[in-house]
Amino acid sequence: MTTTRTAFLIRPLPAEFLADLRRTDRDAGGQPPQRHRAGGGEPLRCCLRDAEAGEPLLLFGYAPPLPPGPYRELGPVFAHDAACAGPAEVTAYPVGWRGRPQVLRAYDRRGRIVGGRRHDGDAPEAVVAELFADPAVDVLHSRNVVYGCWMFAVVRG
Repeated sequence: MTTTRTAFLIRPLPAEFLADLRRTDRDAGGQPPQRHRAGGGEPLRCCLRDAEAGEPLLLFGYAPPLPPGPYRELGPVFAHDAACAGPAEVTAYPVGWRGRPQVLRAYDRRGRIVGGRRHDGDAPEAVVAELFADPAVDVLHSRNVVYGCWMFAVVRG
C-alpha cells in the first residue's frame, strides 16, 4: 500500500492580529486580554508550542478566520504577552504537539463545516490528507478535544 503525502501549511495566530491586540488591549470580542504567568503547558497559538512555567502570557478571545456566518465563533486562546518569533516550522505538524489528541474540523469556502476527524496526534498527516481529499474542504481548524479551543489552521500547500 502506498501513501500519498498531502502538502499543507500550518497557520498560527496571525502576527498582525497579535500586534493589534497588544496595541489596542482589546481582543476579538472587544474585551481586554487577561495577563498572567504561565503555570506551564498552556498551548501557545503564536509559536505553536506549550508554555514554560513563568512565561508572561495573554489569555483572550479569538475568532478564527472564516467568512461571516453561523459557524464563525469566538473562543479563548493563549499567546505570549510580548511579540515572539512565531513557530519554527509551518510546513509540518507542530513537533511539540505530536501525541496530543485533537480534532481537525473541515470548512468549505463559505465557512461552513463539511466534516472533521479526531486524531491521537501520532499521525495527523494521514487525517489531513483524508480531509483534504474532499475538494469541498478549503481549510482545517485544529481544535482541543476537551475544551474545543482553536489551536491553528491548516491550508493546502
